[in-house]
Amino acid sequence: MPSIRTNLTKLNQKAPVILAIESSCDDTAAAVLKNDTILANITSTQTIHEQYGGVVPELASRAHQQSIVPVVDAALRQAQIQLSDIDAIAYTRGPGLMGSLVVGTSFAKALSLALKKPLIDVHHMHGHILAHFINEGQAIPSFPFICLTVSGGHTQLVVVHSPTNLEIKGSTIDDAAGEAFDKIAKIIGLPYPGGPLVDKLAQKGNPDAFAFSKPQVVGYDFSFSGLKTSVLYFLQKQTAVDPDFVEKNKADICASVQRTILDILFKKLELLVKDTGIKDIAIAGGVSANTGLRQRLMDTGNKKGWNVFIPKFAYCTDNAAMIAMAGKFLYDAGIFGNQSQGAEARLPFLRSWNQ
Repeated sequence: MPSIRTNLTKLNQKAPVILAIESSCDDTAAAVLKNDTILANITSTQTIHEQYGGVVPELASRAHQQSIVPVVDAALRQAQIQLSDIDAIAYTRGPGLMGSLVVGTSFAKALSLALKKPLIDVHHMHGHILAHFINEGQAIPSFPFICLTVSGGHTQLVVVHSPTNLEIKGSTIDDAAGEAFDKIAKIIGLPYPGGPLVDKLAQKGNPDAFAFSKPQVVGYDFSFSGLKTSVLYFLQKQTAVDPDFVEKNKADICASVQRTILDILFKKLELLVKDTGIKDIAIAGGVSANTGLRQRLMDTGNKKGWNVFIPKFAYCTDNAAMIAMAGKFLYDAGIFGNQSQGAEARLPFLRSWNQ
């Protein structure tokens, strides 16, 4: 992958101290990293969206404006770091909600100007993948490895050749897996955010109780819109006969839905492992917190001889520690952003480093 290498590549020889900011959706987060160790990781979660059944972009951006200074201040205090100690500022440039991204991007750029420190723009999913390298004494994957990235906005199979050389082998052609979880949860009548509630109920249900349609998509790509429609029509048919069907069978419905989503994911994952021969397998993204997904990966890994890597729960949902880790790799490679770059709601994952 081409890269931008500037005269900032060797700013100093000491372990870099990076301040990271994440504001892609409804969590305002800041973290401080030194070398590959997180010194602070602070997140302010917005609860106002629960009453609306989903994230309201305008409310999210306003909440970010209120939270970003206190969150950054808290991270610096926890890390016992002064602004003058920072070597670079990493931030989430995209993808995400435009209004939310603008708050974090603007703050990072202004701080960069004030401190005369370099900027590092990070892709949100790049951060999720590289969170596996945050040093907490755990095993880390070897290059190349396969990462199944699963979130509310993304479902991808990525071959990670190096921290700055990633190859997307498959992605969703419609809904993401996390989006399917949340939309089906809403159909069932679960409150927002519904995905974790589906997971919780699924643990009490029978995954073989009901059968739902699975897409027939060639290659490594995914599709989840058909599953959502299948569940909707099934429930409409059943509730026409018994209005209390959903309430009586909620756990079994959730277990069957989760089983179907995991079947779709693992069919493509196993195909890619077979075709590439890569045995180091990781998961990343918000849905990697799903207990069913984590257990399925461990079971499949044990059966097939994979080396599996599962992130800590704290690094599954949106957080700034992962942005700091990605920022550190980019810092080491001499890849920096600039003041002319703005937030991008649909930032390409494998954008050229020459831009």
